[in-house]
Amino acid sequence: MTLLDHEPDRAAATALAVRALQPLVRAEARAEAPAAGLDPADLEQSVWLRLLERPAGAVPPRDPARWVRDTVRAEARRGRRTVRRERPYAGTEPAAPPTAGPERIVLGAAERRALRAAVARLPERCSRLLEAMLAPTDPTYREIAGELGMSQGSLGPIRSRCLGCLRRMLAAEVAVPELRGRGR
Repeated sequence: MTLLDHEPDRAAATALAVRALQPLVRAEARAEAPAAGLDPADLEQSVWLRLLERPAGAVPPRDPARWVRDTVRAEARRGRRTVRRERPYAGTEPAAPPTAGPERIVLGAAERRALRAAVARLPERCSRLLEAMLAPTDPTYREIAGELGMSQGSLGPIRSRCLGCLRRMLAAEVAVPELRGRGR
C-alpha cells in the first residue's frame, strides 16, 4: 500500500503536493548530484521513489521542504557509497569468457587434469578434503564433514592449509611471469 493506493481525494492531494514540491526536488537534486557523482535526474527519481514508498498509514511530513532536503541528501549519500564500491569496467578483463571452442575445451580439460594430479600428490587428508569439495555434486560442508569424519568447524581451517600447500606446490611447477618495467 503506497500513497497512491488511497482514496481518490487523498490521491488528488498527493498529486497536488508532488506538483508543489517538484521545483524544490529538482533544485536540491541538481545541487547535490555533482558532489555525489550522480546524474541529477537519477537522484531526483530516487527521491520520488522514497516518497512513493512511504507506507499508506504514514503521517505526512510536518515540513515537506525539510523532508525533501533530508531525503535528497540521504539519497546522495547512498549514491556516493555505491559509486565508491562499484568498480568500473577496465576493458582489460574479458567481459565474458571466451566462447567454448575446441581449443578452450582441450585447455580446460588439461587444466583440470593438472589440478587433479596436483591434488592427488597432496597429503591424504588434504587430498580427500579437496576431492570432496571438487565433487560435481557440490556437497555442503555438513555432507563433507560427515563423509570424511571431521567436525564441520575444522573444515575451513584445514581447507585453507591444504590450499596453501597446493598453491606452494603449483608455484614451484609453474614458471613465474617476468616483471615488466623497473623492479621494486
